[in-house]
Amino acid sequence: MDDDLEIKGPGYEPIADEFATYEDYLDSQINSTDVYYLEDVELARQLVELGIRGNGEVIRREEFEQRKEASEQARQARLNKKPKKLASQGKHVEEYPLLQALKDREEAVRNGKLTTIIFIRDKNSKGQEVSGYIDYGHRLKTESMEPYFDRKKRLMPRPSDLSFYNWETQMSTSNPTPNFQVIADNEAGLLFKNKRDRKVINVDPRAKPGDNSTRTELDTTEYLQVVVYDHVTRRRS
Repeated sequence: MDDDLEIKGPGYEPIADEFATYEDYLDSQINSTDVYYLEDVELARQLVELGIRGNGEVIRREEFEQRKEASEQARQARLNKKPKKLASQGKHVEEYPLLQALKDREEAVRNGKLTTIIFIRDKNSKGQEVSGYIDYGHRLKTESMEPYFDRKKRLMPRPSDLSFYNWETQMSTSNPTPNFQVIADNEAGLLFKNKRDRKVINVDPRAKPGDNSTRTELDTTEYLQVVVYDHVTRRRS
C-alpha cells in the first residue's frame, strides 16, 4: 500500500481519486440485498449517507468534495513541478541567426530571469514591408514555438504584438503584454516599460537601451533587419 501511495504522489486521496462523484462513493456502500429490499437506489444512498446502511463510517458530502478539491490541487501541483521541455531543445539552428538567438534565450525567458523584445522588419506574404516589436516571453506562453525552430513557420510581427506597422497601408497598432507596457507619442520615441521592475527600454538605435538592457543587431539574410533587446529583470524590493 505504501508503495502505491508513493507512486500516486503526495496529496493522493484514495476515496476522492477512486470515485468521480459522491453518488459513486455512496453506491460502493450499497449491496445487492439493499437494492432488492429497498427497490430504490436513491433511498439506499440516503440511508448510507445517514449511516444507517453501508460498511463502516461514511464521510459526508462536504468532506468528500473537500477531499476531491484537495486531491486535484495536489495533482496540479505535481504537474507544475515537472520541468517543461524547451521548444528549441534538440533543434539545430546554428545557421539561422534569429532562431539561434531565440534558442540561446529561451530557458532564461521562460524562468523569468530575462525579458526579450525582438524587432523584425521584412516583407510579408503580400510583398508589403512590415515591422514590429515582439515580446518573446508572451509568444512563448501563448503559442507553440516548436514549428518556428523546425522552420515550418516563419517568425513575423503581427498586429497583436507589442508594436506593428505596415509601411504600405500605414496600419499601426500597439498592445501591452503581461511583461511590457507600451509608451508611445513620447519625445524620446517608442518606449517599453518592463512591468516587473518598471525599467524602461529605449529602442531608438541612437540612444542607450536603458538600465540592465542591451541591444543586439543580428547579421542575417533571412530578414531585412532583426534587432534583439534583452532586459535582465530585477524584482522591486
